[in-house]
Amino acid sequence: MNRCSIVILNWNGRDYLRSLLPVLRKHSELPGVDIVVADNASTDESLEFLDETHPGIRQIRFEENHGFAGGYNRALAQLDSQYHILLNSDVEVTPGWLEPLLDFMDTHPEAGACAPKILDYFQRDRFEYAGAAGGFIDRYGYPFCRGRIFHHLETDKGQYDKALPVFWASGACLVVRSEAFREAGGLDEAFFAHMEEIDLCWRMQKQGRRVYSVPSSAVYHVGGGSLSAENPHKTYLNYRNNLLLLYKNLPPEKRSRILFIRKILDGISALRFLVLGQRKDLVAVFRAHRAYSGMKKGYNGTERENHSGKNDVIVNGIYPGSIVAECFLRGKRSYHQLEGSFAKNK
Repeated sequence: MNRCSIVILNWNGRDYLRSLLPVLRKHSELPGVDIVVADNASTDESLEFLDETHPGIRQIRFEENHGFAGGYNRALAQLDSQYHILLNSDVEVTPGWLEPLLDFMDTHPEAGACAPKILDYFQRDRFEYAGAAGGFIDRYGYPFCRGRIFHHLETDKGQYDKALPVFWASGACLVVRSEAFREAGGLDEAFFAHMEEIDLCWRMQKQGRRVYSVPSSAVYHVGGGSLSAENPHKTYLNYRNNLLLLYKNLPPEKRSRILFIRKILDGISALRFLVLGQRKDLVAVFRAHRAYSGMKKGYNGTERENHSGKNDVIVNGIYPGSIVAECFLRGKRSYHQLEGSFAKNK
């Protein structure tokens, strides 16, 4: 068994592989560590590029695009490693990035997953949207991070350099214990892409595992490699998957009330898109709610694993209030401004 497999799920990412794979190879030369590229039916000659320039890199080839969740599930099922690192093709690693992550997992057997500090590839002193220094959600399912509240990104001044338990770790660079990944049922393929790592982290915690941010390791993320932030399909996936996330993970006695309020908040968000003239995003919100309504009727996903958690486990990292109200009504734009409310409810 290898100690660790670093798995890049590629879809038409030849340019990223050309520029960032050599950096990854240079900074990941540790015993028992291998690099794997799993390809989701790329059409941009990614595989031909790998054959010509990196013939020693193991490839796993799929005949169709299985999405983030399906692609990784199929790739990781073929590997025999203690740890898997899910790494986006548009991530640039740094010297010494790998050792702190693996050492942390070795010394924290309760950890099901962890992630490094994720910074912006273009503005290197700023946190990056996809994960920053560790993720949380509020009681209505809206995700945020240490270093990122909605689209408000902080400058990294070392203010979040302490390792600590978080609610979710970013799928842009996610270290998972292979045993914990299997026990949780893997990534839920109903999500296809976006928020599937939050769902996985929630399920791991319900089974008694913990999820950590390990900021002693840092990487740079380009972001938007598959779908840009302005793409209405990304809006659709985020809204649909966020509803599914709540539906499948909330305790039944809380589900109806929280989802009712969440739908009201999404309606307000849709009106905001209308006011801003973003009509495609407005339509995407309504499409997402309609799709979610259809999906939940016959949902089975990771249902067995989702209901096999320990009844006495307290899931940490859920903000007790509304991050929407805190940000847009009270002007709280940084994690430090929210910490007091977290502490009062722990």
